[in-house]
Amino acid sequence: MTCAAFTLDVAEIGRALAARVVGGAGAPVFDAVSSDTRTIRPGALYFAIRGPRFDGHAFVGDAVRGGAGGVVVSDAGALDGLPGTAAGFVVDDTVAALQALARHVRRRSGARVVAITGSAGKTTTKEAIATLLSARFATIRNRGNLNNHIGLPLSLLELTGGAEVAVMELGMNHAGEIRQLVSIAEPDLRVWTNVGTAHIGFFGTPEAIADAKAEILEHGERAWLVANADDPLVTARARSFAGRTLTFGIDEPADVRAGDVEDRGFSGMRATVETPAGRMHVYTALAGRGHLRNVLAAIAVAVHFDVPAAAIAEHVAGLRPAPHRGEVRRLGRDVVLVDDCYNASPSALRELLATAAGDPSHRRRAAFLGEMLELGDASESLHQACGRVVAETGVAALVTAGGPPARALAEAAVAAGLRPEAVAHVESSEAAAMLVPTVVRPGDLVLVKGSRGIRMERVVDRVVAEFD
Repeated sequence: MTCAAFTLDVAEIGRALAARVVGGAGAPVFDAVSSDTRTIRPGALYFAIRGPRFDGHAFVGDAVRGGAGGVVVSDAGALDGLPGTAAGFVVDDTVAALQALARHVRRRSGARVVAITGSAGKTTTKEAIATLLSARFATIRNRGNLNNHIGLPLSLLELTGGAEVAVMELGMNHAGEIRQLVSIAEPDLRVWTNVGTAHIGFFGTPEAIADAKAEILEHGERAWLVANADDPLVTARARSFAGRTLTFGIDEPADVRAGDVEDRGFSGMRATVETPAGRMHVYTALAGRGHLRNVLAAIAVAVHFDVPAAAIAEHVAGLRPAPHRGEVRRLGRDVVLVDDCYNASPSALRELLATAAGDPSHRRRAAFLGEMLELGDASESLHQACGRVVAETGVAALVTAGGPPARALAEAAVAAGLRPEAVAHVESSEAAAMLVPTVVRPGDLVLVKGSRGIRMERVVDRVVAEFD
């Protein structure tokens, strides 16, 4: 499969957006799109998007001065003074226009699209899939967290560069969002990693979360689904998928299944993986069974795309965590830091604690845990449950940071048997970072995790400063 790079001219964009076209006397063509004047490059098409803190229409002039060859607006007045060589496209809604153009480019490109949903591990799975597919195909993926109603179309528009496969993670925190993203990406293959308690404050129950994520199954008559056989909430809904399904797992029968798992804690895992294309032996530096399932999902996708087994095993061995997503850093004085502070949910925290408990080094464990946000009315009880797991998994020292739910986690850990003098609660990550010198000892395994809004990277920075 080959896909050629292409550009978009004024007439094609006008048709795709159903726009009124103003100017464009120089008949420019476009090979890049941006909604941020700080990243405009010469010849780009600028979308003026209204956001909660700014209105992109106020920056149309900056975009043109930065080299934009065209601008998309919903307020025609923003085009006043536009040079005649620049093209203006007037539409009713610039976000809807961005999505329409992305759908047009996705169709014209001829590329295949892989879309990923799940409560935890989406980014790790996305990176693993893109890495494995790059062994055979020119591949693009969402950059950073460009996975919403604006970020996804911006990512898909990179298909003008001639990529053969686009690997896109789909983000959501409300019902209906996955449905909209699927309608834009029109994925050939959908991946559903798991259902957890992330964003449960917006949904109320895990079942409601599963129903929202099940929107990835819609309009999949000609598509494939890669689904987690170990997650009953996924499997119950995957049965309704109209296309064809590949399953992955460890505990339950699956098309791609790991056996003979050798868990080396934060030094990674080895496993024998049975697939429809045969058996392969893999090693991954990613720690924990949750990450192993992410790798299995990627292997399933790679097998579907006919990537050779030797290339799959080689690229799996080279996988590393994304920044702040389970990074293992070996510091001075024999301290091992697990930086998992990008985000947190109760299920992901329990997975981290289980991995630490099984680490064969048997190091003393110190945990710095930030409050987990967006858990709604269940927040206190979910934090308390995690506090009990902290005590049960043998953490020797605990610092919690945040509001009352984080305090509840600390109190539950004490009630479950952790010594009171080994537990501290503070209201901010800055205060937690100040406790590092008194909590962390040489030779410790240090776990740092919390929701993005708590900024637990401050603790990571202090541990590195003390022991690097």
